[in-house]
Amino acid sequence: MTRKRNPIRDSQALHDLDPSTPHTDTKPFADILAARLSRRDTLRGGLSLAATTIFAGAGLSACSDSDNGGSTVAKLSFDSIAGGPEDMVRVPAGYSMQVMLPWGTPLNGVAPTFNGDGTNTAAEQEVQIGSNHDGMKFYPLPAGSDTSDHGLLVINHEYSNSTLFAGDGRSEDADGKPTDPDEVRKDIYAHGVSVVELVRGMDGQWSMANTGYNRRITAATPMDLAGPVAGTDLVVTAYDATGMSTRGTVNNCGRGFTPWGTYLATEENFQGYLTTQEDPIPEEKARYGLSATGFGYQWAAVAGDPSEQNGEFARWDTTPSGATAALDYRNAANTFGWLVEIDPYDPTSRPTKRTAMGRILHEGAEPGRVFEGRPIAWYMGDDNRFDYFYKYVSNANWDPADANGGLQAGSKYLDDGKVYVAKFAEDGTGEWIELDISVPALAARFTTQAEVLTYARIAADLVGATPMDRPEWSTTDPNTGEIYLTLTNNTRRNEGDENPANPRANNSHGHIIRLAEANDDPAATGFTWDIFAFGSNASADPSFNISGLTLDNEFGSPDGLWFDSRGVLWIQTDNGAPLDSNSNDQMLAVIPAGLGGDRLIRPETQAQLKRFFVGPAGCEVTGVDMTPDYRTMFVNIQHPGGAFPGYDGTRPRSATVVISREDGGEIAL
Repeated sequence: MTRKRNPIRDSQALHDLDPSTPHTDTKPFADILAARLSRRDTLRGGLSLAATTIFAGAGLSACSDSDNGGSTVAKLSFDSIAGGPEDMVRVPAGYSMQVMLPWGTPLNGVAPTFNGDGTNTAAEQEVQIGSNHDGMKFYPLPAGSDTSDHGLLVINHEYSNSTLFAGDGRSEDADGKPTDPDEVRKDIYAHGVSVVELVRGMDGQWSMANTGYNRRITAATPMDLAGPVAGTDLVVTAYDATGMSTRGTVNNCGRGFTPWGTYLATEENFQGYLTTQEDPIPEEKARYGLSATGFGYQWAAVAGDPSEQNGEFARWDTTPSGATAALDYRNAANTFGWLVEIDPYDPTSRPTKRTAMGRILHEGAEPGRVFEGRPIAWYMGDDNRFDYFYKYVSNANWDPADANGGLQAGSKYLDDGKVYVAKFAEDGTGEWIELDISVPALAARFTTQAEVLTYARIAADLVGATPMDRPEWSTTDPNTGEIYLTLTNNTRRNEGDENPANPRANNSHGHIIRLAEANDDPAATGFTWDIFAFGSNASADPSFNISGLTLDNEFGSPDGLWFDSRGVLWIQTDNGAPLDSNSNDQMLAVIPAGLGGDRLIRPETQAQLKRFFVGPAGCEVTGVDMTPDYRTMFVNIQHPGGAFPGYDGTRPRSATVVISREDGGEIAL
C-alpha cells in the first residue's frame, strides 16, 4: 500500500473527462456571426409584437425625483474593481466582508473541531460542513417571512480533493485505488448538501445558530424516488428491489429552488463516481460518460471489506454481477442525475429525487416567473460540451395556497409535467421539443416514458436538439421574464462546427444567451433569443472580443448566474481562459434594463458591466444569494489554491464570504 496525493480535482479537469455529443451540420462561423450581428441591428426596438416590451428597455427602475412622477433605471453605485492574481478576496471600497462556514465547520458550532492536518474521521466529517461549496440559497426564518437577520443557508458541496485526507493524500494501492474504508466513507460524507442556521447580530456579524435545523445530506443519505421512473425496473437495485428509494447525492453544482420554500440540489457529474467494467459499455451508460475508473474516486474498490454495511461501497460499481437487477447495482447510475428536492424547514424530511424532470448532468434548475393560475417552468442546463438546454413545465397551475407546502407541494408540481429540449434557429427564434414517448423518433427507440426520462440525453440526441458550449446556470429576469443562460466554454468546437447559438469555434471564454418565451408563457413551445455577452480578454481582436470588454470587466468562462429581485444580474466565473489582468475568478454585475435598445453588452454599453468581487488564488467563485433586505450577500469560494481562508499554514478550505456595505445600505445600488 502506498499513500499519495491525487491531483486536485477542479471543475475544468472534471469536464475535460466528459464525453462529447455528436455534432450536427452547421454553418461556418463568419456566416453565423454576420447573421447574428446583422439581426441585432434590426432588433434594437424589439423582436416581435410579443417580445417588444421584453427586449427593449423593460426592467428594473427606481423611484424618480422628477416632478412628473416618472421613473428612472437604477444604476450600480460602485466602481469596477481591478482584476488580479493575488491570494486574497477583494470587494469595492465601502464594503466589508466576513468569511464563515469553511469546510469542516461542525454543524453544532462546537465539535468535532476541524483538524487542519486532515485527520478528522469519517464520523466527524458526517457532522461537519462538506467540501467545495457551490450553489446555495438563503431561506428566511420563520418560513414564509422576509426576515433578513435569521435564516437557513443551504449549500451544495460539489466534489472532494486530496486535501480531505491526512498526510499526502488517501491510502491507495499500486493501481491508484483506495484501500482504507474509513477514508472512502469520509469522502462520501464530504459530498452533498449542508443546511445551516444563521443569525445576524447587532454588530452586523453573522454566526451559526443551532436550534434543530442544521443537518448534512451526503452521498450516503437515504432518499425517496418519485415520479414516472420511481418503482420501475429501471431503478431496481440490491438496496431496494421495489425501485422506490436510493441512497445519496453527488456532484451537486448549481442550485434550484421552488416557490413553496424547498431547495433543488442538482446532480451533475455522477459518472465520476459510478463505474462499470462492461465491454462494450451499453449506450445507456456510455452516453452519460460511465467508464471503468470514473474520475478516480473508485469507491467500489473497498467493497467486501468486513466493515461494509448494506453494499455501501459495492453500489458504486454498476457492472452486472447477479442473476437479476435486485441482486446487484447495475441500475445504480439510473438513481443519479436527477433533481433532489430538500425541505430545509423540516430536518426530519427525506430528500426526494424528482424523476419527472428528466435525468441529465444537471447544473442548475431555476424557475421562470411564477403566476397564479399558470404552470411553472424550470430551466436546466446539462453541463457538458455539445450537450443541451432543457426545461420542465408542470402540468399543475400554480396555486398560492401551496406556498410553504414543502415536499407535498413538490409532489403536485414536480412529479407530473413535461420535459422539453431547446433547438435554436439562425433567425433568432427557437423551438422547445417535447421529450415524450409519442414522438415517433422516441417511440422507435424507447418503450415507456420512464425510459425517455431516464435516458433524456439520448432522447435529445434523437430529436435534433442544438449542441451547446457547456450550458450551465440559468436565471430569470424578475421584471421581464427573460431567461439568461451561461455557456461556459468549449475549446473542442472546431471551425465548421459552429451553430447559431454557439457561433465561436474554440470558444475559450464562453458567452451568455438570453431568451424570451413566446407570449411570456412558461408552457410555450417557441421562443426568441440573442447572445447577451461574449467573454473575452480585453486585448483580443474585436472579431473575438465582440462585446468590447476592457480591463475593467474582461471575463472568461461565465458559470454562476443570478438575478436578484431588483433586476441586477450577477455573473460568476470558473475561468480556464487567459485574461490580460491574469485575474483570479470573479463576480461581475450589470443591470440589463439600463443598457438601452436591445439591452446587450456591446462596445458602447460594456462600461455598465462592472467587476464587484475577485476571489483568492486558484478558486472558483460560485453560488450567490442575498437576504431579502439586500443588505447581506453570500458568495462561495470553491477549491482555493493558496492559503485562503486561514492564511495560517493550514490547508486551503472552501468557504462562504458574507458581504455588506459599511454604511448599512443595499448591496450594489
